[in-house]
Amino acid sequence: MSRLTLALDVMGGDIGPRITLPASLLALESDPMLSLILFGDSQQISPFLENIPKASLDRIQVHHCTRTIDNNQGISYALRHSKNTSMRLALEAVQHGMAQGCVSAGNTGALMGLSKILLQPLKGIARPALVSLIPTVGGEKSVMLDLGANLECSAENLYQFAIMGSIFAEHRLNLVYPRIGLLNIGVEEIKGHQFIRDAANLLEKSTALNYIGFVEGDLLLNGKADVIVSDGFSGNIALKTLEGAAKNVLSLFKGQSKHYCLKPIFWGMRYLFKTQYQRLKRINPDEYNGASLIGLTAVVVKSHGSANVKAFAHAIADAAFQARQKLPEKILAGLTRY
Repeated sequence: MSRLTLALDVMGGDIGPRITLPASLLALESDPMLSLILFGDSQQISPFLENIPKASLDRIQVHHCTRTIDNNQGISYALRHSKNTSMRLALEAVQHGMAQGCVSAGNTGALMGLSKILLQPLKGIARPALVSLIPTVGGEKSVMLDLGANLECSAENLYQFAIMGSIFAEHRLNLVYPRIGLLNIGVEEIKGHQFIRDAANLLEKSTALNYIGFVEGDLLLNGKADVIVSDGFSGNIALKTLEGAAKNVLSLFKGQSKHYCLKPIFWGMRYLFKTQYQRLKRINPDEYNGASLIGLTAVVVKSHGSANVKAFAHAIADAAFQARQKLPEKILAGLTRY
């Protein structure tokens, strides 16, 4: 494991430092070769750094800044007023080589826009995309993109997402010739928007890609496809629906109901269906927090704004893995095959 420095926007997210700081310390404990540059209000950061082991403290730099980008700000406004914000400064640290990757739970649109401006898309890539791993009921993982970076897409955009997703799956999941599916409202060739059908035609013509056809939403977790491609609008809705359903079902099996009279029933279900419960725990969204902006020259990971400590620490670990594997460079090299 090589030494690595990541830049963290610790002010981002619904709760900010109360989540991002404990998560940062947890990440440092888990990865002794990791160093962090924390961008945010030092008055809010300092209390979390008291009484921590010297080995962790020596691997932390604090860059004080009080300005942030609010989650409710529109993209254009956020970009115009981003100077000296914690998000922009974290990305600039990557731009200037001070860090090898950035993690933020802040405004998705602003993170996407600033990343494109400061870090630049890879040569030949029109639009970077948000990609994430999703679990399958069989215990494996699939890659899904775009998850919200591009609400409107062309057939060519989806084709490029498929290429990047395939390369990502090869290196992130150690797969050979990953199976690619297009998210659609049906498996028939006549179904879906025209741009989706046009993208299917492009993928079918590519012998370098293992395109298997359309995938419907009810099959996202069954492992039918290793790479699931969609526009950002549909992908974001699909992912959040899966996450919400998984959390609600896990809550039921844990007996976390407000109706105390139902708790014995849920505990009984958990006992009777132990195997199913263990499978359900595999799709706990906290274990898969962190969507990567791929198609950029450096690693940028977007955490859920509502992520808890464990989930944000997972996003940091994911960014460290991608940076050590030099995934942006591998995606760039892989583009020459298509």
